[in-house]
Amino acid sequence: QLVESGGGPVQAGGSLRLSCEASGFTSEYRHIGWFRQAPGKGREGVACISRAGTKSRYADSAQGRFTVSSDSAANTVYLQIDSLKPEDTAVYYCALDFGTRSSCWITFGAYEWWGQGTQVTVST
Repeated sequence: QLVESGGGPVQAGGSLRLSCEASGFTSEYRHIGWFRQAPGKGREGVACISRAGTKSRYADSAQGRFTVSSDSAANTVYLQIDSLKPEDTAVYYCALDFGTRSSCWITFGAYEWWGQGTQVTVST
């Protein structure tokens, strides 16, 4: 089971910390990715991180305001979003990569298991 939480309504300029908790997986996943899908748009990669939290990567659009972190003991990954903008409004998803790559990819096809998403709505 993969469960995202922490979304909700927020005013522009505010911050949110999204959580993604993994439980019950018998196979080892190596990386966790964050993606988002805005209304009427396709799913966009935001960031990814290794399970141990030692390596991370960000999409160009996420540089500077997004921070991904991992608590491997809790099997939880976080996405901190600061200085929120209305264009950040989207459903945010986390996903698991069970592959053997040494570094994570922010690519939809690299992930095999997806959560149900958490809605972030930013108002002016």
